[in-house]
Amino acid sequence: MHRVQLHYTLSRDAGTALIRNPLPELLQAVSEHGSISGAARALDLSYRHVWGALKRWEEQLGGELIIWGKGQSAQLSEFGTKLLWAERQAQARLAPQIAALHADLERAFAVAFDPSAHVLTLYASHDDALAALRAHAATPGRAGGLHLDIRFTGSVDAIRALNEGRCTLAGFHTVEKAEAGSLTARTYQPLLQPGLHKIIGFAQRTQGLIVAPGNPLQLHSLDDVARTGARFVNRPLGTGTRVLLDDLLAQGALAPSAIQGYATHETSHTAVAQAVAAGAADVGMGIELAARARGLGFVPLVHERYHLACLKASLDQPATLALRNLLQTPDWLQQMAALPGYTPLRCGEVLAMSTVLPWWRFERPKRAPGAKTS
Repeated sequence: MHRVQLHYTLSRDAGTALIRNPLPELLQAVSEHGSISGAARALDLSYRHVWGALKRWEEQLGGELIIWGKGQSAQLSEFGTKLLWAERQAQARLAPQIAALHADLERAFAVAFDPSAHVLTLYASHDDALAALRAHAATPGRAGGLHLDIRFTGSVDAIRALNEGRCTLAGFHTVEKAEAGSLTARTYQPLLQPGLHKIIGFAQRTQGLIVAPGNPLQLHSLDDVARTGARFVNRPLGTGTRVLLDDLLAQGALAPSAIQGYATHETSHTAVAQAVAAGAADVGMGIELAARARGLGFVPLVHERYHLACLKASLDQPATLALRNLLQTPDWLQQMAALPGYTPLRCGEVLAMSTVLPWWRFERPKRAPGAKTS
């Protein structure tokens, strides 16, 4: 079986086909004009170029493309006719995808050449409000367009991506009033440095147990999950929800082994909710919005803050400023407030790290007795 590799080019001048490849164009031109010279004129190429290209294709494909009858018009061979037919069939079947790709590329490059538009790369713990913000920012006609390039990952990985220069903002979440010795504090404190990082307020959201409609197992706490042996679905290591769960287990003196399914995990709140909806699990930890979107029950356990972190150096860059301004608009605040389990909290404001992450304590070193000041 012949393996054919054709390279296509997106072009404004390709007519309804939208993409171009020189071989089908050569075959089509010969078929329509009945000669190499006529095909060359139609394509604005030299006779020598068209002749040489067809010969090279015949050699590469191992078959005759043109019937070169002496004193007769050039015609496509059966092989050439089938190749042209195959290419037309492929383009016809893929036309919707090709058109969508063409439109996406045009939009993307239009942004690149628009001085009033901004692109902001954000690595973030999975959050439905951020997905809504991305759509809100991209609303057609919005002045000073902001395009959010969001990559959902774990909270820990998001901050690491920020520290490694792979993004401008990192989204992560912490339970309110976490203790200094908590897993939350031990996880995030080494990743964030005062003077280097800045925190932008975003939201308060509710995390809890996602359960079947009506909560048939009467699960109201993690103790209930452990006691009943309910099938639990977890989140992966490195996610903020996994950190939160482990903190709550420690506070309740529960071992991870007490939770049936602790080692089973899904990649997002949406996937956890889907596992419960499909009957693959009885309960999982997640946000209220994911549960409500699938008609599931929800048992609130904690309120947490969702933060956006950036480096101090990027705080006043145009793209970051555009986001901070957007976050404080009445339209966005109203839209977020309508999301189940969400409340705007100091949205778009630059916040002191010691205030929103209370386990940070910035104290000047105490001077030794009798030490002189310079």
